[in-house]
Amino acid sequence: MAAPEPAPRRAREREREDESEDESDILEESPCGRWQKRREQVNQGNMPGLQSTFLAMDTEEGVEVVWNELHFGDRKAFVAHEEKIQTVFEQLVLVDHPNIVKLHKYWLDASEAGARVIFITEYVSSGSLKQFLKKTKKNHKAMNARAWKRWCTQILSALSFLHACSPPIIHGNLTSDTIFIQHNGLIKIGSVWHRIFSNALPDDLRSPIRAEREELRNLHFFPPEYGEVADGTAVDIFSFGMCALEMAVLEIQANGDTRVTEEAIARARHSLSDPNMREFILCCLARDPARRPSAHSLLFHRVLFEVHSLKLLAAHCFIQHQYLMPENVVEEKTKAMDLHAVLAELPRPRRPPLQWRYSEVSFMELDKFLEDVRNGIYPLMNFAATRPLGLPRVLAPPPEEIQKAKTPTPEPFDSETRKVIQMQCNLERSEDKARWHVSGAWEDGAAMGKAGAWWTPELPADCALPPPQLTLLLVMEDRLHRQLTYDLLPTDSAQDLAAELVHYGFLHEGDRMKLATFLESTFLKYRGAQA
Repeated sequence: MAAPEPAPRRAREREREDESEDESDILEESPCGRWQKRREQVNQGNMPGLQSTFLAMDTEEGVEVVWNELHFGDRKAFVAHEEKIQTVFEQLVLVDHPNIVKLHKYWLDASEAGARVIFITEYVSSGSLKQFLKKTKKNHKAMNARAWKRWCTQILSALSFLHACSPPIIHGNLTSDTIFIQHNGLIKIGSVWHRIFSNALPDDLRSPIRAEREELRNLHFFPPEYGEVADGTAVDIFSFGMCALEMAVLEIQANGDTRVTEEAIARARHSLSDPNMREFILCCLARDPARRPSAHSLLFHRVLFEVHSLKLLAAHCFIQHQYLMPENVVEEKTKAMDLHAVLAELPRPRRPPLQWRYSEVSFMELDKFLEDVRNGIYPLMNFAATRPLGLPRVLAPPPEEIQKAKTPTPEPFDSETRKVIQMQCNLERSEDKARWHVSGAWEDGAAMGKAGAWWTPELPADCALPPPQLTLLLVMEDRLHRQLTYDLLPTDSAQDLAAELVHYGFLHEGDRMKLATFLESTFLKYRGAQA
């Protein structure tokens, strides 16, 4: 018979359970009910101007997110500038890159209790880069050169994306506190919104964000010209160089809570044993902003540049065309393969050729590698154009002002951020005595179009037929399914239907043309089946 647990231990466990329940309490919901704010506060790095950051739940996706709040003291000034604030955040929502913390949603609240902006961002559970480096140093481990290169490439990939926007987006607060790392090695830059929003605020709208004070321990991340001249992309390059140095040496020693001295930075630079790494970091830390290279050109520096393997090139090609292929294409293909077949052969003079068979390939590892490429861990920047494709017009002059409801502000339609990896479509018309049916599928890599027409008996000429019903199944990249049905009118076009789905937040803008083409082919098959 087991001895009863000591009373103090049981009491401590009950206290922990009570604390856990308290932290999961729902304090507030978004106007649409999708986002639920919890009591538990989270630390997402050094985010100047944020009064509170709470853990929240996305009830639609079932994932944790961060609920951020910006409070304003002058309610009247806040209401007067609502539209300007909305314009900035609507543009920030468009910033979408695998190495940038995603801003999902925002809304404004100007109740009697006070004015605030609430916005939902991606939750990076593994913590900041600074925290990771401290843990690594505590365990007496050195930084792996390959990991350092991979992290630098991911950060520069994000900076290259931001700087290529029109006009360029300057981060302005890049430190090891605002860079986050996932458990799988994926790097994400946070706090992109901060400088854009603080610069956009008019002088009569006072907020703690206007009185930004960088912590002394982080001042070394800012270049000598900071605050004296207008910020340019060179500001971020200097900050990146300091982050790269800190990643290489794990920590730049400071005297307590005071700022890091020039001597400590010089010691850290001299401790680097790799001359290419040292030269790379020094060019980023040049005192003259004009001498600092661009983020895109740094990706071609000899310390980072490498000829990508055929495996990585093929993986990127696979991901880019994934919407054309079946969801489980890797599994299905491997089942049909003869594992003893020769995959590749290397001829050798006067010796048997060196053969590589399918049985030597780990398909589990292949799936994981594809997932890492999809998540942005291995960006393919060496072959990218100077200007990335599909950039949002962030902070471009806004179009015609649209009348918007005053506070409380209703939420606009959610923009779909997930890509479609599979499309299926049925188009059918039913009557008492007849039925037409056409179906098609566009899966992860090729049009799997299958169309069929059921025999239809002759009907009286004056018989009024009901409109055909369109059923569309979209499989999103997170494997969730979205099914839509619609009575198709004679005036409807494939382009209009696809645009409407984007407008109402059912489809990613990048999938609009793909869906329009797919629907058009289905309509043609339907008309052919009727002929």
